[in-house]
Amino acid sequence: MRRRLINSTLAVVLVVIAVFGVSLVIVETRTISSSAQESVDLEALRIVSIVDSRLIGGEPVNPDILAEQSGAKRYAQIHIPGRDAIEIGTRPEGDVTRGLAEGERGETVVVEESRSAVTAEVGRTLMIIGAVALLAVIAAVLLAVRQANKLTSPLTDLAETAERLGSGDPRPRHKRYGVPELDRVADVLDASAERIARMLTAERRLAADASHQLRTPLTALSMRLEEVALADDLDTVKEEATIALTQVERLTDVVERLLTNSRDPRTGSAVAFDLDEVIKQQIEEWRPAYRSAGRAIVHSGKQGMRAVGTPGAVAQVLAALIENSLMHGGGTVALRTRVTGNQSVIEVTDEGPGVPADLGARIFERAVSGRSSTGIGLAVARDLAEADGGRLELLQQQPPVFALFLSREVRSVSDRQRERPVR
Repeated sequence: MRRRLINSTLAVVLVVIAVFGVSLVIVETRTISSSAQESVDLEALRIVSIVDSRLIGGEPVNPDILAEQSGAKRYAQIHIPGRDAIEIGTRPEGDVTRGLAEGERGETVVVEESRSAVTAEVGRTLMIIGAVALLAVIAAVLLAVRQANKLTSPLTDLAETAERLGSGDPRPRHKRYGVPELDRVADVLDASAERIARMLTAERRLAADASHQLRTPLTALSMRLEEVALADDLDTVKEEATIALTQVERLTDVVERLLTNSRDPRTGSAVAFDLDEVIKQQIEEWRPAYRSAGRAIVHSGKQGMRAVGTPGAVAQVLAALIENSLMHGGGTVALRTRVTGNQSVIEVTDEGPGVPADLGARIFERAVSGRSSTGIGLAVARDLAEADGGRLELLQQQPPVFALFLSREVRSVSDRQRERPVR
């Protein structure tokens, strides 16, 4: 492309020089010839006027006097009737430019000049025109090279950017070149790079979230299946199999929820559900793990509360909080349910050291953890809560109190009367 730009620019310049150069040469040649002819004619008229004045005054007419008075520098021949021809200067050889003038007494003056002077003048003019044309060609080549570099260098950069995108490096370059068309291509490539980067980030985030959210349920499911395999009693097998199937359904819901959030976090499937059922299910699922750690998990507060949300998502949020207390907390873990305004609140607290002061404001950020954990669980939990229109907050750092706020279902008076604290 660089060579084509240079060749095309040079071709245009050469065409322009050829058209205007030939025309200029023709015009200058005619101008020089006309100027030489006019000069010869004027000298002939000057000499004939001198001859006329001397003849009228009866003064002698000879070559010396005429050469002195006319200042003639060319060859001149004067013909006076009844006299011999008078010559001034040396007669030129070869082609000449001839000027003729006639006087009032019948005398004629012929002035001649060699055309070599005209040819020399035309040659000097052609040399000047040629030098100007050469300078124009050199300037055109330099400008063409500069313009070609200005255009091909950005194209090379854009090609490298596209190659980087294809090789999996989605970093935008944010480089512009001052050429609207190329800048537009750069804008599109940068926008594509940012989209690819967001897509890769979302995929990595989905993989990390899925790995984190499925790890504990899969472990619990494996334990259930082991109990099924070791059980001899048919009723026990059926009970454990039923629990295992329930856990499989929850795992399916977790996967679907993660996929939904990865596409559009605002998309939800909120319904009215019984909080007690979700809390009871989580306590039953986590009690073996707490028993193995020598700790307890309890529930207190209002019963019969109904909230608006996605049961599977709420279960995952509670699972993240309970697991967080198991890994980082201590003592008994308590789940308390209460009502505030038009919201149902589930608080999860334990008797551990709590959240460090420097992490309180950042505890829900990804990759932020007080210990050597992944720092993903609480971030995913907050995303799940917000996708259902709720929110997850850290109400107190020491001892730690996490609270899940959900929209409360509007209920009748008789329904409210049936709500009572757990004993």
